Amino acid sequence: MNLEESIEIAVKGCKAELYDIVTLKENDKNIFRVYVTSKEGISLDKCAEISRMISPILDIDEPMQGKYNLEVSSPGIERKLKKRLHFKSSIGEKVKLKDFDKNIIKGELIEANDENIKIKTNHGEEIVPYDEISSASTYFEW
Repeated sequence: MNLEESIEIAVKGCKAELYDIVTLKENDKNIFRVYVTSKEGISLDKCAEISRMISPILDIDEPMQGKYNLEVSSPGIERKLKKRLHFKSSIGEKVKLKDFDKNIIKGELIEANDENIKIKTNHGEEIVPYDEISSASTYFEW
C-alpha cells in the first residue's frame, strides 16, 4: 500500500473523501497539503481530526524527506479538476478549462464519463476528451 492509499483509508475513517494531495514550497517551507471533501462540508474541526489521523502515517512514511508542514483543508469552491472523479463530482458547476492549444472553454459541466466531458457554453455544447485538457478548474461568478 502506498502513502496516498494509506491517507485515503484514514480520511474515509473520518467520514470524508480524499480529493487530492499536493506538495509545494511556500516561503521556503515545504507544504504537504491534503485536500478533503464531504457531502456535509468540511469544518475546521474535521480538518483537525483528519490531521490527527494521518500524522502517524506520515511519521512512518515521511514525505519530502521529513521536512514539511502538514495542511488539511477543503479544496474550496474554486478547485482544480485533475481526475475523472473530480469532473464527475462537479457536474452542474461552472468550469473553465484550457486545452493543449491554449484555447479556453468556460461553461456549465453537464456530463462527465470515462472518456470525455460535455460543457454547455454560450455557443452551444462542447465535448472535450480528457486527453485534450491541459488544466481545468471550477469557478464561481461573484
